[in-house]
Amino acid sequence: MEVTKLVVLPAVFALFVFCLHFMTRMGRLRNLNLPPGRLGWPVVGETFEFMHAMVEGNVLRFLQERVEKYDSRVFKTSMFGNPVAVFCGPAGNKFLFSNENKNVQVWWPSSVRKLLRLSLVTKVGDEAKMVRKLLMNFLNAETLRNYLPKMDRIAQHHIDTYWKGIVGFSLNIPGTRFHRAMKAADEIRKEIRMILEKRKVDLEEKRASPTQDLLSHMLLTSDPSGRFITEMEILDNILLLLFAGHDTSRSVLSLVMKYLGQLPQVYEHVLKVIFMTEQLEIIRGKEVGQLLQWEDVQKMKYSWNVVCEVMRLSPPVSGAYREAIKDFTYADYNIPKGWKTKSFLHFLRLSNTKCYLFKTINRSYCMVKGRTLSHVDHLHWNTNSSHKDPTIFSDPETFDASRFEGAGPTPFAYVPFGGGPRMCLGQEFARLEILVFMHNIVKRFKWELVIPDEKLKYDPMLEPVKGLEIRLHPLVHSQIT
Repeated sequence: MEVTKLVVLPAVFALFVFCLHFMTRMGRLRNLNLPPGRLGWPVVGETFEFMHAMVEGNVLRFLQERVEKYDSRVFKTSMFGNPVAVFCGPAGNKFLFSNENKNVQVWWPSSVRKLLRLSLVTKVGDEAKMVRKLLMNFLNAETLRNYLPKMDRIAQHHIDTYWKGIVGFSLNIPGTRFHRAMKAADEIRKEIRMILEKRKVDLEEKRASPTQDLLSHMLLTSDPSGRFITEMEILDNILLLLFAGHDTSRSVLSLVMKYLGQLPQVYEHVLKVIFMTEQLEIIRGKEVGQLLQWEDVQKMKYSWNVVCEVMRLSPPVSGAYREAIKDFTYADYNIPKGWKTKSFLHFLRLSNTKCYLFKTINRSYCMVKGRTLSHVDHLHWNTNSSHKDPTIFSDPETFDASRFEGAGPTPFAYVPFGGGPRMCLGQEFARLEILVFMHNIVKRFKWELVIPDEKLKYDPMLEPVKGLEIRLHPLVHSQIT
């Protein structure tokens, strides 16, 4: 009996506190002029509808249906136990990118923070600047120029050899994806630690150079105050680079292959006419077996335009996070300290009005065009909300790589790599990685999709549901010369 009381009484008390908090919160909401919308059931809200949209790869529909239903540039919903206020448009991109470390700073869910721990993605302020500067020494154009032939060699080897769950619930319970991810991350860290320990010995015995690679540089470089980053920070940042340098580029390359295989007219135009002309300019000037050089990649302008158009139509990453570090005002919105921001790389637009930002707000009050937003848990901004806006991209559903010729799209309307101080550190690395792989595929193969209408899903990167099976058709030499 005593044991039962010890179990039941705390549970009853916790339930009472929850109910009191919920009733108080709802009482406040009833007295506020909230945006139109639906909060759904307590805790659950519209979480299942949103998750279904993610699995179906169609977050756009989830958002657009509500914009059209409420005929409003801002509406309310509820996801993952938190009321959410949603409003849209590219104008917020410039504001948030230019206010990093002033009004907002990067923020990630606990699952990401636990996996990547002391890496750059979890750093803010001066610490983030230090680590970013350290990593940029080996991710800038000058350094990558020297690694380009190695990239080409690896791409060719991969083709010759093989071509004949991070952002979610952080439940570290055996059997869950997050638990497997944590175990895998620990195993990778063990491998990196062994390499790190060997490198320290090699540096002491002069068998390794202080400038030979990023690992040596991180071990021997300090900031202006004399501080060196810790070994754990080195491990976590190398783990970050392994993850970030693979998953997003893999997603983009899969989407490029899908679009070119799915759209016959684009496939023929790109591969037979423009790509072949572009690649021949490079191929004809080389001896057999000669690797790509920096100057070669600079000629692949249309190839990169195609990649940009793919990322416009299907952003590989669904979003990113920010957190307000002090109270500030934006477009008549009072944004209090503590709000979280997350970008959704999708389009939201009203038929007769412009939208300015897609946000959810964290545990505070704000005024939005005369409407009060209160105690909503995340503040979401939409970095690519204009990707299919016909006022920015004419005939937005049509694949047209020429959109990126010349000056390209309106500033802050197209931001697949983010912007401001937190812009993707590996943007140039990704560009080279993708173009080198495309070069080697285009000059050697045509392909067709086994499942032409294969769906896409976010998990967390955008990817084909069935893995994008293709049929490869090797090109004979006479077809490319």
